[in-house]
Amino acid sequence: MNRQIAESDFKPDMMVAIGTGGFIPARMLRNFLRIPIITVGIAYYDLNDTPAEKPIITQWLDKPESQIKGRRILLVDEVDDTRATIGFCLDELFKHQPEEVAVAVLHNKNKPKAHVMPAKVKHVFHGLELADDWICYPWDADNIEEQDRLRNQA
Repeated sequence: MNRQIAESDFKPDMMVAIGTGGFIPARMLRNFLRIPIITVGIAYYDLNDTPAEKPIITQWLDKPESQIKGRRILLVDEVDDTRATIGFCLDELFKHQPEEVAVAVLHNKNKPKAHVMPAKVKHVFHGLELADDWICYPWDADNIEEQDRLRNQA
């Protein structure tokens, strides 16, 4: 993915990492891009794993009007599944007049999306295209040995 970004005409000023899944990919991209990372948190489930009617912002930018306006932002998450989270974040970011916003995800699931990618987003970078299967990321594991065992069975 870092090669896709480097070979494109998009030169980001900063990354906005969607927590918690986007934190690690953003940090890895930072090794190559050498730009600051700002983090945001969006929740679609409460502490009892009950779906919310709309996304809940658990962490947002301190001063978005000065952090985003006129900047080229790379929005980073681990997966583009339903696009609900990415779409919500894009809508929020565009309220603050960035120069440009691009999206980077490790995995894109080949399935219908709940949110259409805005025409203003000219660059979408992804590592792999996948079927609509559950992905177990190492950073989400409660028990890393169990996760390794399950991965080896697949």
